[in-house]
Amino acid sequence: MTELDWAMLRSVRTLTETDEYLVLDKPAGVSVTGERHETDLVRIAKEAGEVLIPVHRIDKVTSGVVLLAKTQAAHGPLTRQFALRGVRKAYLAITRSVGLPPSGTVELPLSVGRKNRVRVGAPREDITFDEEAARWWVPKDSVRARSYPSLTAFTQVWHGERNTLLAVCPETGRRHQIRVHLAWIGHPIAGDPLFPSAQGTPADPAVRTCLHAWRLSFDDLDGQRVTVTAAPEESFWSPVADELPPGERAEALRRLGATAAAE
Repeated sequence: MTELDWAMLRSVRTLTETDEYLVLDKPAGVSVTGERHETDLVRIAKEAGEVLIPVHRIDKVTSGVVLLAKTQAAHGPLTRQFALRGVRKAYLAITRSVGLPPSGTVELPLSVGRKNRVRVGAPREDITFDEEAARWWVPKDSVRARSYPSLTAFTQVWHGERNTLLAVCPETGRRHQIRVHLAWIGHPIAGDPLFPSAQGTPADPAVRTCLHAWRLSFDDLDGQRVTVTAAPEESFWSPVADELPPGERAEALRRLGATAAAE
């Protein structure tokens, strides 16, 4: 996507809004801010006469729910919720693999390597899988300096012969966290060109990165809890289109939503 019409995008992608904030269903291939070209969401909004301030970001290749403040007064309280981990985020991811446990956690520190590339801040061979706890971790003495604790939890929603659909909840909000964690435990996200598997198997360039910000819960400025969801568009499902028909996808997300609401 290289040219965006802000009025059109806003009209079809707005999930909810107030005088303080706007929640959008961001398309894949559109950056939130900082790209300095025609796919920079904040810039194209400003050129159309609307000033928006990102409360958080999701990757350019990731689709789904994004929260933007309309005023500086709203930006501070909303942003602090992310810093204090008062926000609940849930993503959908399709991995290029099977064999994951029904649920699990990935507790691997992240650091920044050469060329500003995010990586696990420990040797790959030191990653340990605790089968009983379904937890991936590394010993403390393996962790490199300037690494940051990072925790991702997941639940398996569906699996086929070659792919797995996960609901993923990042407990911390590091850059590229979900993508790096899944790749480094050998379950890379389908279509991800930046983080292939440990074996280095390249992603299919014809498939978009199958990561979608599905659900976001936060408190508005009156202290009321707001939960917003966005169903993935058809391109997200391309790796599993033959095995998981639309009706079964909708039912899987309905059950997932009911479980999330009950928590």
